[in-house]
Amino acid sequence: MTRVTGPEKVALRDMRWWDIERVFQLERELFPEDAWSRGMFWSELAHARGPAATRRYVVAEEDGRLVGYAGLTSVGTAADGEEGGDGATGVADVQTIAVRRDHWGTGLGSRLLTELLRAATAFECAEVLLECRIDNVRAQKLYERFGFETIGVRKGYYQPGNVDALVMRLSDPSASVDRTEPQAPAIPVNGVEGTETHG
Repeated sequence: MTRVTGPEKVALRDMRWWDIERVFQLERELFPEDAWSRGMFWSELAHARGPAATRRYVVAEEDGRLVGYAGLTSVGTAADGEEGGDGATGVADVQTIAVRRDHWGTGLGSRLLTELLRAATAFECAEVLLECRIDNVRAQKLYERFGFETIGVRKGYYQPGNVDALVMRLSDPSASVDRTEPQAPAIPVNGVEGTETHG
């Protein structure tokens, strides 16, 4: 039985270390051939906090159940050297977006992508890049709605299945966020670090 759930019932918040096991389980369910390891998530989260943070990872929960997650990294400067609309010069890369199958079509993917584009803007990125499986038409349509354009193909990018990836780029992520429906930003997890209930 498919459960239809509106995105307004789903809360976004910062991904933390105690989320990794649930995120990993959903990762294996959705991407069985090329799932990230737990270690990859740990490594990404190590760069997601503090004044020198270069990553933004969020989880989506509904009634305590993980229903999605997404992550972005900020690197270097724009390849063409151009500035974004607000003087931004960095480049962001969407690392992952995942939505539990029973939440497909609810707008959750759009909310997660909007959150990542907000992060790219906060990181002062002039453009956002991503790779998308060539056979993942649903994701391609989502990215195109936000203004991403295909700029190339990476042959055999997804292993071990040897599946090609489209390379897509969005110039000026702040303008794309402005075009999307306004949503409240993800709730940060504040407080003392180290425990599930305190940071």
